[in-house]
Order: sequence, then C-alpha cells, then structure tokens
Amino acid sequence: MSFSWSTLPRPIVALAPMAGVTDSSYRQFIKKIAPEVIVYTEFLSTDAIHFGAQRTFKMLEFDPALERPFIVQIFGAEPDHFLTACKVIEQLGADGIDINMGCPAAKVVSSCHGSALIREPELAAELVASAKKAVSIPVSVKTRLGWDTHETLIPFCKKLVEAGADALAIHGRRYHDKFTGSANWDPIYELKKSVSVPVLGNGDIATADDAVQKLKNLDGVMVGRGTFGNPWVMKDICDAFRSNKQSIFSTPSLSFQEKIPFILEHCELAVKIKGEQRGMLEMRRHLNSYVKGFDGAKELRIALMKTDKFDVTKSLLQSAVC
Repeated sequence: MSFSWSTLPRPIVALAPMAGVTDSSYRQFIKKIAPEVIVYTEFLSTDAIHFGAQRTFKMLEFDPALERPFIVQIFGAEPDHFLTACKVIEQLGADGIDINMGCPAAKVVSSCHGSALIREPELAAELVASAKKAVSIPVSVKTRLGWDTHETLIPFCKKLVEAGADALAIHGRRYHDKFTGSANWDPIYELKKSVSVPVLGNGDIATADDAVQKLKNLDGVMVGRGTFGNPWVMKDICDAFRSNKQSIFSTPSLSFQEKIPFILEHCELAVKIKGEQRGMLEMRRHLNSYVKGFDGAKELRIALMKTDKFDVTKSLLQSAVC
C-alpha cells in the first residue's frame, strides 16, 4: 500500500530531519522505540544527487524493513536538478519527498536554499511543482513562520499547496529567530484553518505533555532537538496520543543504568551501518546527550569523547556508577 499523508492515523508523530543526526542508525533506533513515528533523512542536496555525488547517495541508503514510511528531505534552488533528484529518490524506494524551506544556517541561506526560499515564493512554488512533476510519491514542505514576520506564512503556504504540496510542517520560529526564544505555534493553528493538507507543528517539544498541549487543531507534531539524549520521548508522545497510557519507555521510569542497553544498541546500529571508527565518532554527538544528570556524568562524557572503539565505550558505560 502506497504512503499517503492524508490517510495516516492522527495525530501524526514525526522525527524532524536534522543534519548530522537523523542518519539510518538513529532512524532505526527511533522506529524500534516507537514504530508509528515517521522518519526523515538528513537534508540532502538536489545538486549533489543530480551530479551523482557518491557521499550523498550513501546517505540515501535505508533499510526498507525497518524505516518505512521513509521520507527523504532535500534542499536546493534549481528546478531542473529537483526533477533529476526526485526521480532518483523515487527509484531508490522512498515513500515521500520533503523540501527544506526552513534551515536558517548562513551557508544554506546564502545559496538561496532553506529559509531563503521564504523570500522567493514563486521559486519555492516552482520547486514544489518540479518535484510533483517528477514523481508519483507525496511531496511535502518543512518551513518556518516567515523571514522576519509571520504575516507571510499563510499566503506562502497557500502558494505551495496550489503548486502541489501534500503536507506542511512548520517550525514555530521565523528565520530571524534562528533557534532563540520560544516557538510560537499560534500562526500554525491559523494556517491549518486556511489549507486543506495535513499540517504538523514543530518547535519546543520536550515531553509528551508538550505535544498534547500544543497539538490543538493540527494533524500532528514533529519533534527534533527534544529527542537529543531522550529518544524515548517519541514513545511517550505516541502513547499519550493513542491511548493515554504511560509508556513503558517513559523517561522518568528509566534510570541511566536502565538506558545503557538501549544506548549500546544505538551504538551497535551505528557501527553496523558505518563501520566502527566512523560509526563511533558520529555517536559522540548522541553520547554527549545521553550521559547527563548524575554524579560523574561529566567525567564519563570526557572519557567517551576520547574513544572510537565500541568495546571501550561499552566498558565505560557498563562501569558507570550512578
């Protein structure tokens, strides 16, 4: 059965695409904890896919048995490259394509990618139309409230929907806010009243209660930085939405010692997919987030940052006294 945003059970729970974070090992780990979660790749360049960059193609690899529905997030500003890239992505077996129109990184924005497209609504709509022309799988967009005002959100998103966007995910900050201040979800609720496609809200969700309180009239939530060191929050959110039962993975019920087997499983996935050295080096970002909140955490983090060996990491974690 083909993937469709319109037929997904509500509320939808999605893991936000994050550069350097949502690789295959993290996606698989999240899906094991909370199988209902929709996962995305890190954002990938349509230019790189168009020109056949092998490193980018490596990042497109996924396990169809463990990661579906599998959404590939792309960025770029060249419609012809979108055509090529989207065709490749569909041929590789992805269930959907998401276009990044929200990244505020200076390097991205300076190339008219990410958030810069908010100021180029005609080009943004053309990119959506190019993607829709190229593939039969759904095309969604992740963006922000606006560049320097949220007043442009509704007209901008209406234009994207008219061009064919099948769903929208909105981060509750403007480009100018970057990641400072509190996310403002009020414009997202207003947007939902104005478009016919599913709308997900994103920003400042750290607990299941946050998700429940922020959902309101939206079709779902997208969680990003709130999963750092606490991927179990995704299960908590799914449980809160589906049955109101406390998750067996509920963070308050798990001590650090109880989390260690899951952390090691995440490490094993990283090693299996990327090899020991690269896998463990890239796990440092996650280990730095996992190891906190108890006496000796700082010392343990320092030790973990000095090794790229799984066995050493395992020994350090298992010998930790909390």
